Amino acid sequence: MSTKAVIFDMDGVLIDTEPIWEEVRREYIGEMDGRWLADTQDRFMGMSTSEWSIYTSEDLLDGRRTPEQVAEDVISRMAARYADHLPLMPDAAETVRRFAGQFTLGLASSSPRRLIDVVLDHMGVADLFRTTVSTEEVERGKPAPDGYLAAAAGLGIPPGQCVAIEDSSNGLRAAYAAGMTVIAVPHPRYPPAPDALALASYIADGGLRSVTPELAASLEPVSEFR
Repeated sequence: MSTKAVIFDMDGVLIDTEPIWEEVRREYIGEMDGRWLADTQDRFMGMSTSEWSIYTSEDLLDGRRTPEQVAEDVISRMAARYADHLPLMPDAAETVRRFAGQFTLGLASSSPRRLIDVVLDHMGVADLFRTTVSTEEVERGKPAPDGYLAAAAGLGIPPGQCVAIEDSSNGLRAAYAAGMTVIAVPHPRYPPAPDALALASYIADGGLRSVTPELAASLEPVSEFR
């Protein structure tokens, strides 16, 4: 089976927002007299909105804010930060446009819908994606495959004919569990765990510049060998 579609992650792949998410959440939890645990940032990465808001409310704030309040508080702060500055990853928009010329494109992100739309509109690439999925719109966030499976379904293309481009441990696990061939673009500040990185068919240590349509087309579908 040849590659028919490419599905992008957003945070850490197209936009360098993982540091902003960490900063905003740390600041918010500190203001609420909560606690930031040693594994909190790792746990956050890949969680859907409902998952991280419940985790924050129950485990970090001891119920001082409801999950709904936490989600609204944090997403509003993130939207304000995006309005002030949107830190795109190097070559992000150019990479999307290159791939759009050869493949059907989808996006599977842990960000809420509100922020996905802001980012893609700002990049000027919203119309290049046939489908976009927020994990708040599916049952489970990453590392569960739900978001990637929903994106493939939205494209009408089997997961085994999709290549996913991911940066985080949970994102790599999610795309692989969905049956997709995975390209890893590790974030220098938040490198994936070795076991998650081992799931990738290609590791782009040089960032998006080395991730080309020709590369995606050359990768063997891993689902055929599982």
